[in-house]
Amino acid sequence: MEIIITDSQMDRCIIMPLRAIMALSGGMDSTSLLLHLLREGYSVTCVSYLYGQKHSIEIEKATENIQRLQSKGFTIDHKIIDLSSAMGSFHSALTDDNFEVPEGHYEEVQMKQTVVPNRNAIFSSILYGMGLSISLIEDSDVIIALGVHSGDHAIYPDCRPEFYNALSTAFSIGNWDSERISFELPYIKGDKSTILKDALNSCEILNLNFNEIMGSTITSYNPDKLGRSSGKSGSDVERILAFHEIGHVDPIEYTSSWESVLDNALKLKHKIGE
Repeated sequence: MEIIITDSQMDRCIIMPLRAIMALSGGMDSTSLLLHLLREGYSVTCVSYLYGQKHSIEIEKATENIQRLQSKGFTIDHKIIDLSSAMGSFHSALTDDNFEVPEGHYEEVQMKQTVVPNRNAIFSSILYGMGLSISLIEDSDVIIALGVHSGDHAIYPDCRPEFYNALSTAFSIGNWDSERISFELPYIKGDKSTILKDALNSCEILNLNFNEIMGSTITSYNPDKLGRSSGKSGSDVERILAFHEIGHVDPIEYTSSWESVLDNALKLKHKIGE
């Protein structure tokens, strides 16, 4: 998809590619979002952040998929930004070696320990500045795309729509040319299964192998030294339930069998529903 602007004075058409910048963690949500943008015809700049997270293997997974998609001719730029000297000191189970990553269902109260203070505000601020720069250099409108979804709202206050509405307002007040930048949150009213269904649709349209793409993602907050997911962190459980809901076996490797991690996830879901 492209925007075509007619220049009547020069009697020609100028073709303006659609431009997007997004945060690519290497997880299933942001990877699905990248597929969504490619399906819609965007040229995409992906930004991955090192912020002292214990599961930094997610950056390797993001790079794997970027290289896979680039080899198939998709227009993607990938930047890795190191924020670990600052954010690595933030108090969170994801960044503090003395703080164990909690296990259980995403809706359990202990999952608040996985909040990284002000993380999405920091990430979004960088994306906004880069988006403005792309807009000025390329003379184009730019969307800032994020894979936040409704399942995150209860635990992560920086995934709520009102947060992004406030950010957008503040950033537009504080910058020139902000009318050319907008936030795009296609999954904000959906959940993990919504995201996976969208990824399936994108892979079909783009002629990509869904299992191959998703096999190069990781959602776990506490993978082992071999990069295998535990299946027990809140992010794991939510992912496992989503794959089960759409009738697929998750293609990534867990430390135990798919049947075992699924049984654990279903038991936790039942416990929450009681």
